[in-house]
Amino acid sequence: MHADLSRSTFRPDRHYSAVLAQQGRVQLDADANEQTAIQLHQARTIAADLIGRHGGPAGATGFKITYLGGNRELDDLSIGGGRYYVDGILCDATRPVPGTPVDDGHAAGEDGEGAGERPAPPTAWSYWDQPDAFRDPERQADRLPTQFPYLAYLKVWERTVTAAEDPALREVALGSAMPDTAARTKVVWQVLPLEGSELDLEEGSGKDAVRAAFAEWAEKAGAPTSRLAARSERPEHADEDPCLVKPDARYRGPENQLYRVEIHEGGAAKAATFKWSRENGSVTFPVDATDGTWVELASLGSDDKLDLNVGDRVEFVDTAYTSRGEPLPLLRVEEVDLPGRRVRLSGEPEPGVGRRPELRPFLRRWDQPEGARQAKHGAARLKHGAVPVEEGRWLPLEDGVEVYFEAGGTYRSGDHWLIPARTATGGVEWPADPARRPLLQAPAGIQVHYAPLAWVLGEGSESDLRLAFAPAATAIPAADEEALRAEAAAEAETEAEAAAWTEAGAENGDRQEES
Repeated sequence: MHADLSRSTFRPDRHYSAVLAQQGRVQLDADANEQTAIQLHQARTIAADLIGRHGGPAGATGFKITYLGGNRELDDLSIGGGRYYVDGILCDATRPVPGTPVDDGHAAGEDGEGAGERPAPPTAWSYWDQPDAFRDPERQADRLPTQFPYLAYLKVWERTVTAAEDPALREVALGSAMPDTAARTKVVWQVLPLEGSELDLEEGSGKDAVRAAFAEWAEKAGAPTSRLAARSERPEHADEDPCLVKPDARYRGPENQLYRVEIHEGGAAKAATFKWSRENGSVTFPVDATDGTWVELASLGSDDKLDLNVGDRVEFVDTAYTSRGEPLPLLRVEEVDLPGRRVRLSGEPEPGVGRRPELRPFLRRWDQPEGARQAKHGAARLKHGAVPVEEGRWLPLEDGVEVYFEAGGTYRSGDHWLIPARTATGGVEWPADPARRPLLQAPAGIQVHYAPLAWVLGEGSESDLRLAFAPAATAIPAADEEALRAEAAAEAETEAEAAAWTEAGAENGDRQEES
């Protein structure tokens, strides 16, 4: 997650059940975030154990897929509203109902122009307008397959949202000079097609076979295929640095940092690249306007650590770009106009990124150097603004921080690792064996989850692959036979006693009359 964090401390294998705050101690973001992660992990584990890999509540099961073809220019899918759980993660496909504006006549004009009946809003999402997929009809790769059958599946993952993307998160009472406060984590769901040829299926396979084949495909798609290790080593040029840190410190940075190493271009090692940030990729600059290679920003940063300078590498980002997960070349800052809050980049933003204000475009700064600085640190030249992946050797980042990619990996765009560096120890925090050798670790994210929805056979023919579960609560059961016999005996005994009292009362009455 791209957020201004000190570090991430949640480790499921330690089986912690709660974080306990102690009096008189410093409160850290890592502790509060770990408590949230513990509770979320417990809740999702319980849900997955009870529901299974995926399923929805009976009567409110979401994501019913209906194929819409016929005379349409583009094939489409209707996505039914409701809820569905994937590996314990709640996905809600209910389409929000638009609010009702005040009808005082002003918005429609004095002559009433623009008034009248408005078309009813759609009640369900479709493949083309689903909220977090951002499918483009002009892109052939985004269109639904023309060859039947194919599988419609649900892809689920999480990403971070800050005030740069959602200004409503910022408390305006704090003033524009203050930084934003907390970030948010958002569940992203996308309904996507998978051609039938991608699955190992025989012709005429039933639902169970399709589900099993998809589970096998999803296992391969979601499994991490790369590992990385990190360490800190005292650089050869350390003696040339000012005495700002201890002479024997391996990490030579003057401040505590949370380094983020993130895969940019995926693929095999020869094609893959990575980018890195000493601030966990949290340094962002909201974009107000673009004019060719000039970009006007809402702010140029609050200090010299969090600003933009000539030579910095930036990623032009908006909501659609983040959701699609398709990397574009990183751009270089060529010129900074401080009075105008503008920067000139090495190229224009791609046509599909940063052009729509409603998608909240912003620049994200990355910290990999280039040119002479890159050669000084012994690293390879940049490729489209990112660092080429080199496996089987230690690659220097800066100030003694080094990373190692295991040989034979396949890399996915967005996979990342977090490396806390601390001045107090002069090193980085990374798992190691008893001999202090750094351990290879799978990516900290992105964790992607999958579920099959429908096997689309053609017009008006979809085989529903969703699963449903009934509520666990039931009516209070009736008593068993033994309890019923005991209850009947007790009632009979009570009636017998009542009859005896009645008979005794009648006899007493007769004696009194005779006397």
